[in-house]
Amino acid sequence: MTSKGIQTFQRHQGTVAPLDRANVDTDQIIPKQFLKSVKKTGFGVNLFDAWRFLDEGEIGKQERQENPDFVLNDSRYRNATILLARRNFGCGSSREHAVWALLQFGFRCVLAPSFADIFHNNCISNGLLPVVMDEVWIDQIFEDATQDEPLTMTVDLQEQRISYAGGNATHFSIDPKARRRLMEGMDEIALTLRHEEQVRSFEKEHRQRMPWLFSSTG
Repeated sequence: MTSKGIQTFQRHQGTVAPLDRANVDTDQIIPKQFLKSVKKTGFGVNLFDAWRFLDEGEIGKQERQENPDFVLNDSRYRNATILLARRNFGCGSSREHAVWALLQFGFRCVLAPSFADIFHNNCISNGLLPVVMDEVWIDQIFEDATQDEPLTMTVDLQEQRISYAGGNATHFSIDPKARRRLMEGMDEIALTLRHEEQVRSFEKEHRQRMPWLFSSTG
């Protein structure tokens, strides 16, 4: 059993894109018609498809008409790598594709007052940092991120600290195990492999105690 792990997250600096919508569900993040691939790649191009484009999306369709009113089509946020959202981000289905789409579009971190539990866990498993912040802080960042100049923010997972010019630095909480997984780039397989010797020892003992379970009946 091998694993390439996930991209590590330690300290990231990037532009903040303010998505001022609550209860954004996974079908809005990556619509169901784009879930036909058996691979984990190719989802970023259709992130927030129904909001980013005015015409209906189809797999393989090249020419699209952008929605000029959607935040990610604003010139200030085209290269954003930090997504600012409202409460209950990632609700709806359990599709992991939503996290893949965000990562493949270029996002490394999402800030919100709350996340749907399954989406939050999928973020940790794939290297996307979900930062839960008090709504007072979220409101302030929305105000600062919607000025004429784009907002550049530093997210430091080591220090559990968020900072940007003109704003007060603030600390955030995260489960220690989730923090470690993100900083070391461990997916579920990599996490299991840390206990490879214990697993092998158990399998050996199990085989000796119950050999009939492993015998071939031909």
